[in-house]
Amino acid sequence: MKREVITTGDGSKTIQIMDWQEQYHSKHGAIQEAYHVFIKSGLDLFKDRELQILEIGFGTGLNAFITLIEFEKRNLQIKYTGVEAYPVSNEELEQLNYLEELKSLSRKEDFNLMHSSPWNKVVEISPNFSLLKEQKFFKEIDAVAEYDLIYFDAFGARVQPELWTVEIFQIMFNAMKNGAYLVTYAAKGSVRRAMLEVGFLVERLPGPPGKREMLRAKKQ
Repeated sequence: MKREVITTGDGSKTIQIMDWQEQYHSKHGAIQEAYHVFIKSGLDLFKDRELQILEIGFGTGLNAFITLIEFEKRNLQIKYTGVEAYPVSNEELEQLNYLEELKSLSRKEDFNLMHSSPWNKVVEISPNFSLLKEQKFFKEIDAVAEYDLIYFDAFGARVQPELWTVEIFQIMFNAMKNGAYLVTYAAKGSVRRAMLEVGFLVERLPGPPGKREMLRAKKQ
C-alpha cells in the first residue's frame, strides 16, 4: 500500500497509509496525542519504581522516545517492549521531525539506537531504560502477568477491526499483572465492550485534540 509522510496539526510528522486514509498518529497532532494518551493517561500513574511497558504497534518509535524523555522525571526504571509486524523503513524515519519538535536533538543517538538496534534482543538505550523490539503479530504475544502498562496503539478499528477483538484483548489481559493499566486513543463502543468481556474495568477519559474520548482499562 502507498505510504506518505505528512505533517500533523501540531507540526510533527507521521506516516499515512494512503489507501486506508489512516495515520500512525493523529492528524490533529502526533506528539500531542502521544503525550495525552500514553504519558498523561498512562505513564503518569507510576513513579519511584521499575516498570514493564508493552507497546502494541511500535511504528515510528514516537511513544517509546517520549517515554524515554519523560521516565527519569518520575524516577522510573523502564523495561520497554515494542511489538511490530511491519517495521518502518529508514527512508520514512529520516523524514520524521520528532527530535526537532521535542527539542531533544541531544538525544539523537538514543532515537537512532531505538531504530537501529536488532530485533528480538534487549538493548540498553540509556541507564535504566532498556528496549526489546519484537517483530511479530499481536496475536502471537504469549506473555503471562508480565506488564504493568500497555500502550495500545494499533491502527484503528475502521481499517483493522481484527486488532480490536475479544481475542486480542484477552491476550492483553493475560499479559498484564494484576493492577496493570492499558491505555488507548480508541473510544468505540465495540472496543469498550470487548475490553469489558475479558474482565477489564474500563473508564472513559477526555480524548486528545480531535477526539472527544479515549479509553483506559485496568486489570483488577
